[in-house]
Amino acid sequence: MRSLMRRVLLDTRYLLVGFPTAVLAFVLLIAGFAAGLGTVVVWIGIPILCGTLLVARGFADVERGWLSDVLSRPAIRPRYKDAPAGAGRFRRIVNPLTAGQSWLDLMHGIINFPIAIVTFVVTVVFWAIPIAGLSYPLYGWITSRIPDNTELPELLGLGDGYLVNSAFYVSLGLLGAFVMPFMVRGAALLRAGLGRALLTSVAELQERIDDLAQGRAAAVSAEADALRRLERDIHDGPQQRLVSLAMELSRAQRQLKKDPQAAHATIAEAITATRETLDELRALSRGIAPPILADRGLAPALAALAGRCTVPVELDVQTAERYVAAVENTVYYVVAESLTNLAKHSRATTCSVQLSRTGNTLLLTIGDDGVGGAHVAKGHGLAGLADRLRAVDGELVVDSPVGGPTVIVAEVPCG
Repeated sequence: MRSLMRRVLLDTRYLLVGFPTAVLAFVLLIAGFAAGLGTVVVWIGIPILCGTLLVARGFADVERGWLSDVLSRPAIRPRYKDAPAGAGRFRRIVNPLTAGQSWLDLMHGIINFPIAIVTFVVTVVFWAIPIAGLSYPLYGWITSRIPDNTELPELLGLGDGYLVNSAFYVSLGLLGAFVMPFMVRGAALLRAGLGRALLTSVAELQERIDDLAQGRAAAVSAEADALRRLERDIHDGPQQRLVSLAMELSRAQRQLKKDPQAAHATIAEAITATRETLDELRALSRGIAPPILADRGLAPALAALAGRCTVPVELDVQTAERYVAAVENTVYYVVAESLTNLAKHSRATTCSVQLSRTGNTLLLTIGDDGVGGAHVAKGHGLAGLADRLRAVDGELVVDSPVGGPTVIVAEVPCG
């Protein structure tokens, strides 16, 4: 109830306070636009138009400030194009004319006027009905005694008198109090929808483009880092072992004729080295999507990861659906890297991994009772996870105070 009342009051403030602002904006902008357009042939109209667009920008900024209360989301201010560096005075003066958003601000100031009138009237009427109806018993005894005063209940054939009038108007007030929040909310959304379409939609689109560009850059960076790490690990591990193995086999080949027993021992060592190399290659492949992930999905793949971890893992996968490869690979990679970091640095004795779906988002939670101190700063292991998640419009949150415990929460869109 408190939340509903707060919503109604915010919408009412927006519609009532915004009405005189809309009237003032309409008068100034129409006058400035007409004067500027009419005198543009003698050049004086150009600075008048530019000044009008700047005034429209000011009113637009005020409207954007109100939109955040009505739409319950921060209103994004567009980036107005600045004059080129080193531009002359005339170029700086006419710069507002070159910004498309400036003309949208002007359009909003003009179109918003009739909508502001309608929404203002709706707000006043639907506030007046419950106030006047519910308070009728306080003043109705006066109006009911006015000679030749015909009340609405009498016109409707319901009777006359103070009690009849009070019952009718209180009922009307209660009905108005029930309907009023919906009407006021609808009026506020109508006006705010126009404001969002003309004042913030371009900025929202630009921000979305920037987010996609950053996500793409993060994906490229994450893949490059992963490839460099994989190349380094292969060079430092299996490649060196394979070189050593080739040398051992060559030595065994030379020993076959001279000392078969020594050759047998050398071959045995080579077999042991081969097994160690295979184990190391399997360990390196854990960060890469394994066949079990492609064949059976996240639950079995995460179970395999949990089984290989040196720290006991309590696994809770609450979704058995299959998702696109990018989503499954990202979740698998986050769990694999987190468990690897946990085993190396956390000194934890237990770990929990939970995967669930909420709407169109996969929620992955990884916790441990280790020493804490993990963060996503550049140069640390979790920074790569953040980049991987940004590449699929996901988000990583790490809560790891010094002394522990650590909780890593990853949100991955899957819709």
